Amino acid sequence: MDRDRRRSPRFKSRFDALYAAGKEEGAGILAEISYCGARLGGTNILPCIGTKVTLYVFVQPVAPFELTGWVSRHIGEDGFALDYDLFDDQIRSLVDDVAALINTEA
Repeated sequence: MDRDRRRSPRFKSRFDALYAAGKEEGAGILAEISYCGARLGGTNILPCIGTKVTLYVFVQPVAPFELTGWVSRHIGEDGFALDYDLFDDQIRSLVDDVAALINTEA
């Protein structure tokens, strides 16, 4: 059986992002987002797994939004994944907004 075992649907994206992990700051591309996590690529620093990261995503024409999560894994040499609270209503609303923007651009 070929089922997606993820906790929530993921939406591919390509938005500029900045992030802060403690005293370190970096930049990258938000490559994928869901109700419980996000994936960044093209990052210039890789925070350690388990590090709390605040992500600032720039979505036009909407004002930048902020997400906070924890690094769950590294992806290659220049990317990482974040996990955050699935039941946060604000995150759910932000992901819905991003998904709507992605679908209208397609």
